[in-house]
Parts: sequence; C-alpha cells; structure tokens
Amino acid sequence: MRNTTKTVTTVLAAGALALGAAACGAPGSSDDKNGALVVAASPVPHAEILNYVKDHLADKAGLKLEVKEFTDYNTPNLSTQDGSVGANYFQNQPFLDDFNKKKGTDIVPVVTVHLEPLGLYSHKVKKAGELKKGATVAVPSDTVNEARALKLLDANGIVKLKSGVGNEATPKDITANPKGWKFKELEAAQLPRSLDDVDAAVINGNYAIEANLKPAKDAIVLESPKNNPYGNFLAVKKGNEDDPRVKKLAKLLTSPEVKKFIKDKYQGSVLPSF
Repeated sequence: MRNTTKTVTTVLAAGALALGAAACGAPGSSDDKNGALVVAASPVPHAEILNYVKDHLADKAGLKLEVKEFTDYNTPNLSTQDGSVGANYFQNQPFLDDFNKKKGTDIVPVVTVHLEPLGLYSHKVKKAGELKKGATVAVPSDTVNEARALKLLDANGIVKLKSGVGNEATPKDITANPKGWKFKELEAAQLPRSLDDVDAAVINGNYAIEANLKPAKDAIVLESPKNNPYGNFLAVKKGNEDDPRVKKLAKLLTSPEVKKFIKDKYQGSVLPSF
C-alpha cells in the first residue's frame, strides 16, 4: 500500500510540473515571449530567406530566431495553431483561406514577403505548343494550387475554364481542352520528380527551385507577377500578431537587405513583394 501511495504521489507531482511548464510556455513556443521565435518554413526559398535574416540581421535587432523546416503544406499551419511553433512562412492567402475553412484553424497573415511564380515544366518539349494530343500533365492535388495551375493554363490559352470559377477549380471545370490533355493530380512536393513520367507538370516555385529548376529560365509557361494574389507571407495564430518577436521579424523580412538578397540569389525565380 505504501509503495502504491508513493507511486501515485510521484505521478501526480510529475503531472503538476508538466502542467506548470505548459502554462509558462515551452521554450520557443508561441507562449514563451522571452525565448526564440520558432518559425516553420518550406526549405526553399522560405527557410533560406529566414536563415539569411537569422545570420545577418536578427542579432542586431535583438531577435532570437529558430527556423524549422517542413516539406509539406499541412504541418506548418497545424504546428502554428497548436503553439508548437510561433509562426510560419510558406503560403499564400487563397491557400490559407481554404486551410482555415477546412481545418477550423485561425491562422492570419502578418506581412507579405515574396512571390514564387507557378510554372509549367517539361523534360520532353521546349514549348507548350509542342506537347502532343492526349498529353498527361501533372498538377498539384491540393484545392487551391490545383485551381491556380488550371488558371495558369487558362490564362495562356491552353485550356478554357468555366466563367467565374474560383480557387476551387478542378479539371471538371474545363470547358475547352483542344489537345485533350489528361490531368494527373499529385502532391505538390512530388511534382518535380514526376517530370520523367508525365509529359509536363505545373510546379510550385519553391519545389521547382528545390529541384534545381530555374522558373525564370526553365518554365515553358510562367505565371505573371502582375496583380498576383499568391504572394507568400509570414503568418501566426490569431492573437499573436502583436508578439514583439513577430513584429521584429516582419520588419526584417521586408527590409532593403532582404529585398537585395532575394533579387541577387534567385534571379527572377522569386520576386520581392514589398
């Protein structure tokens, strides 16, 4: 009986300590305003831009910054929502709107930093017009990026979409497809690897760069930056916009130094939005 009592007491004490730590905020979490700001980011270009800030600008601004890389489009928002990270940097407004609606999250944008033009790529042809009839074209499988890919093809006269279709467009909304292209839906991160298996693929800018593709040079069709709604931004859980660390990072991400870094490093494949 005495041993059982000791065990229960130990477990209760451990639980109390854990609850106390959670209440104070784990180091680097969104609740620990004195710790490092942990930011979830796609490896390229987001993490590269953040690491530039960390290595060259953060110390002088009094900001402790930790960059945590993710290769998918779901975990960063979920981690921001549950407080595992304090912010994220990887997405655009249509994607976030769709994610919040479907997942019940309340992530909000803080500041827009850059645009990654979406492009159509192929290992088999040099021009979109050279793609054969019945060609297989891979597109992102998530709702917003698939619609964005189809709107890119529509804007370049390759297919025609139903009038007024929005950010939920699918191949079913195509009203004209002169060459009878077949569309293969794949997770966005897999698209560069699909290029040897399909005739062409519409690839997000970050994954294209990560695969050593140069959007400004290699894309056979490239999204225009003019009036483009797909700028990528720093985002946080609603209520954390006024975190002093977030404000410092937002200022640094839109500084002249970061603008120069983006222009010099990406040579038009990533465009500053400020």
